[in-house]
Amino acid sequence: MPIATTAPLGARLLGSGLAEFRVWAPLARSVGVRVGEHAHALVEEEDGCWAAEVPASAGDDYRFVLDGRDEWPDPCSRWQPQGVRGSSRLLDTATFGSGSFELAPGPGLELDELVIYELHVGTFSREGTFGGVVPRLAELRELGVTALELMPVATFPGRRGWGYDGLYPSAPHPAYGGPAELARLVDAAHRAGLGVLLDVVYNHIGPGNEALRGFGPYFTSRFGESPWGEALDYGERGVRERAIQDAELWVRDYRFDGLRLDAVHAIEDDSPEHVLAELARRIHSAAPRALVISEMGLDDLRPLRDWGHDAMWLDSLHHALHVALTGERDGYYASFDGSLAAIARELSRPDGSRFVVCAQNHDQVGNRATGDRLPAAKLRLAQAVVLFSPFTPLLFQGEEYGETAPFQFFTDHIDPSIAAATRDGRRREFAHFTGFSVFDVPDPQALETFERSKLAPRPADGLVARLLQLRRELPRRLEVRFDEHTRTLELRRGNATLRADFANETVELT
Repeated sequence: MPIATTAPLGARLLGSGLAEFRVWAPLARSVGVRVGEHAHALVEEEDGCWAAEVPASAGDDYRFVLDGRDEWPDPCSRWQPQGVRGSSRLLDTATFGSGSFELAPGPGLELDELVIYELHVGTFSREGTFGGVVPRLAELRELGVTALELMPVATFPGRRGWGYDGLYPSAPHPAYGGPAELARLVDAAHRAGLGVLLDVVYNHIGPGNEALRGFGPYFTSRFGESPWGEALDYGERGVRERAIQDAELWVRDYRFDGLRLDAVHAIEDDSPEHVLAELARRIHSAAPRALVISEMGLDDLRPLRDWGHDAMWLDSLHHALHVALTGERDGYYASFDGSLAAIARELSRPDGSRFVVCAQNHDQVGNRATGDRLPAAKLRLAQAVVLFSPFTPLLFQGEEYGETAPFQFFTDHIDPSIAAATRDGRRREFAHFTGFSVFDVPDPQALETFERSKLAPRPADGLVARLLQLRRELPRRLEVRFDEHTRTLELRRGNATLRADFANETVELT
């Protein structure tokens, strides 16, 4: 019997000193919950869940007890103040909109007006916290940004990391400030006229996920391994509900304006309704104006065609631009020839607002061996093409002023074996790339790798501001001309023309 979609997993405050605890644990013979020093038995339901109403209040710490011996945090925990190995804490999200601040409504994001700014909370400011983002909101809105996109904020091991190896997807990372501070950031962004999108990861669970295995069959081998190890089994209703209820949480309780779904090409599901279609359907039911944006493999349009998603990332324009500017052909650039014709083909796609494009993003910078950004002239040219296009543009943090600090791959794994495997795996990944030694690859576990990736903000480039202003004024129809011999690309929208000279790396806007 499937879990009823109205039955919330995790801990839920009921008032009058009671809370409901529910956990999907079909492998357990008995399940209890320890709230503080008090243990309570849960009652088995017909769907593999165990649940009970027990005395508890906001701020109480708790753990689930499996088979009378193993105590683990809640797989659907909303707050892990002591990190991935600590107890879960009961959270009252209703307090987000009371007391010292009230949650402001979002501005309402329209795809054809969307300009996304991707940022990593830990490196965006010196503080590395949700609160550290707030002082720069007004300048981003003035620049022409309409929505922030936060890289994943789910609780992961240690204090620093990109966020894609989260273990507790619904619990904001404690080093960033926790749930209330995240709600304050979303509220402050809304008051500044900015929407906020959240990057979420449902294609895998980070290493060190032993806690999940005692609860239920979260993983499957029937689709083979994902790029990050065992695949999640979305044919199991409990696994499915954990992801979908997490997505609903962000748009309902925190009032995020949409979600970016990481690497959905790595999510396999042979259910009658694909999990990503159900997720989009339920998100749009919970928050009709929320956007669901997918990162998908090249030329796979299932998110838009079959699953009801609003938009998807289009990496192929970035790749075509990057190869034309740098000549690099390693890794996923191998299938791009560096021609202007390849760029023109990408720019000629219809329905541009449904494709998110960039000159840089966290992957295209951080997944380089040393996390180096494009040199200034090349970046300016790529930016100009991206921002002049009719697609939905994404700026990566610091790009607006030509940040020169790298964005390197950094971790803080607390398990020594996982730390060593991450370090060795990073070097092996780049062993066959040309132009550098594996010894040039920064140690992801080193604090210095993280510190080198912090921004040093400066005023924005005037060309970026001008192009973002033009986006609001020009018709969407794009005319593209190019000359391979002179290496020039000419783009026209209405009465404005952009001439990009790839030979001399110059841009002219008239």
